[in-house]
Amino acid sequence: QVQLVESGGGLVQPGGSLRLSCDASGSIFSIDAMGWYRQAPGKQRELVATITSGDSTNYADSVKGRFTISRDNAKNTVYLQMNSLKPEDTAVYYCRGQIATMPGPYKGYWGQGTQVTVSS
Repeated sequence: QVQLVESGGGLVQPGGSLRLSCDASGSIFSIDAMGWYRQAPGKQRELVATITSGDSTNYADSVKGRFTISRDNAKNTVYLQMNSLKPEDTAVYYCRGQIATMPGPYKGYWGQGTQVTVSS
């Protein structure tokens, strides 16, 4: 089995920063792309940022220039540095990883989510 565990969420004032972490553990053979998604109350889950195994990144327009995704392959960890946070960034943030537990196709796994609240 594979587990993804997010951490680092919390309450922050507008303009502040947070750093989210997502640790992948379990029977991992290989990890391909990893990413962060978020879901605000009453809204659909949306992509925030992704990073490939080759460190190519992609960001939602709403977070470009403010958020940075990175990964540490030795630790099976992906990070999301969030700066200049806005109230509209308030959401549950989910980690997703494309992970193979043996040689073969990758499968998508989700973490349980971490709450980020931006409010004064």
